[in-house]
Order: sequence, then structure tokens, then C-alpha cells
Amino acid sequence: MKLSAEQFKNAKHKRLTLLGMSGVGKTHLAKMLSKDGEWFHYSSDYRIGAGYMNDAILDNIKNRVKQDRWLAKLLDSESISLQNHISFDNLSSVSHFLGKVGNPEQGGLPIDEFNKRQALHKKAETGAMLDVAKFIKKSTKQGFNHFINDAGGSLCELDDTSLYQMLSKHTLILYIRASKASELTLIERAKAHPKPLYYQHEFLTTQLNTYLAENALTYVAQIDPDAFVGWIFPHLLRHRTPKYEAIAQKYGCIIDSEDIYQCSDANEVLTLIEKTIKCR
Repeated sequence: MKLSAEQFKNAKHKRLTLLGMSGVGKTHLAKMLSKDGEWFHYSSDYRIGAGYMNDAILDNIKNRVKQDRWLAKLLDSESISLQNHISFDNLSSVSHFLGKVGNPEQGGLPIDEFNKRQALHKKAETGAMLDVAKFIKKSTKQGFNHFINDAGGSLCELDDTSLYQMLSKHTLILYIRASKASELTLIERAKAHPKPLYYQHEFLTTQLNTYLAENALTYVAQIDPDAFVGWIFPHLLRHRTPKYEAIAQKYGCIIDSEDIYQCSDANEVLTLIEKTIKCR
């Protein structure tokens, strides 16, 4: 949605798609805008977990529960049930399902199972993005004037031109660019608190081979899952940054993360977006 600053300012229905690494400020911005009740906050991570991957998440949990014979009997007899209580602020069930590759004794997943779950996530994320137009209509019927698509950090990994064109048709794509200081913070956070992430298959294969060689390991099953996440994150950041830049240059605009955190309310955010469009 290529708009002039004046068109964006005067638009009766403002629609945004937020692009950028997890932790750079997308959800912070979305929550700041949606405080006034005028904005519908569409979280792709929530849609992925509560919709597209809900059954797979629950099946995985059930299989883990059934390893205990006593609990298995209760589950099979429907004496107990399991639910996925995912929320915007608690996406841990999605993360736990996605998992980390590496030594099973350290909580890692075998490479085949890991790749299977990665493929499921990619399919789910694509579906969640294709749902944006439907949810824009739904939000308007519910009385929301504006719409914000809080996209996952791996949106740039889908490499789907038609999908990006569709998002651009319905929303202004806003790339929140991490400063060098912010990048260092993200890297340190990944090392201190490694969390499951999505990786493109070719990228992951290359990085796994490099990691094995650097650490004199023979098999993926020998990898410390947390150590690998901390090691690969800077490579992932460098891999994704040009992808974000290319999408923003073709379909939207760029805002620096530090400028977002200088805003104290929705009006200041909107003013910042208008200024960014003018400088595009």
C-alpha cells in the first residue's frame, strides 16, 4: 500500500504490517497503537499457535503425556483433557513445539523431526499471512477503524513475492530496523535466553555443517541445543537483514527501532510514520 504521508494521515482506515526481528519492538508498537481501542491487533504468532498448529501442538503434548501409563489411561478414557492456552503474551506452547535441534538428552530434537516442525511452521505462517485480508474485513465489522498485522520475524524467510504483494495491497509494510546497539542486545539475549526459531532449510543446513566443523562434531545429535541457538543467531540476523530491507524498499518504508521507543503514545507513533513516509 504505497501511500503519501498526507494520504496516510487522512486515511479513514489505517492498515499496517510490521516487519522485523523478534524483540525489535513490533509488539510494543502494536500494543501502543491498540490501547485506544481503535486498532485491531492481529498477531501472526497467535494465529499460528491457536489456529494452524493447534492440533500438532496438542498431539505432541498428548504423546508426551502418554509416556506415563497412569496418565495415558486417564487420557484414553477421556477422564482428563488437554488444552492449548495460548495468548498474545504467552506463546510458549508454540516455542516448545518448534523446539531446538540437537542432543535429545539436552532437550534437543533429531534433525528429521526438527525439519518436519520447521516445515509445519512455514506453512502455518504463510496461512496466517494469507488470512490478513479476511481479518481486516472481520475487524471492520467489529467496529475497529484501523488494523495492525504484528507479523513474525520470519516473514522475510517465506520468499513469496505474491504474498508480499498481497500484504502491500492491503497494508503499509513497515520495517522496524534494529540499530547496531539493538542488534547487540538481541544477540546477547539470544545467548542468555536461547529460544526456538524458524530457519530456512538451506540456511540451516549450511550453518549446521559449519557448526559441526568448528566444534569437531560428527552428528547433529551431539550439538548442545542452547549453545547452537546462541551461535547461529548473529548469522541469522545477517541473513535476514537484507531480506527485510528488500521487502521494505519495494513495498513499504523503514523506521529505526530507537525512534519507536522514543514515542510515548499512539499519536507520536503515527507522526513518526508520516515523517518516515515523507523521507521515503
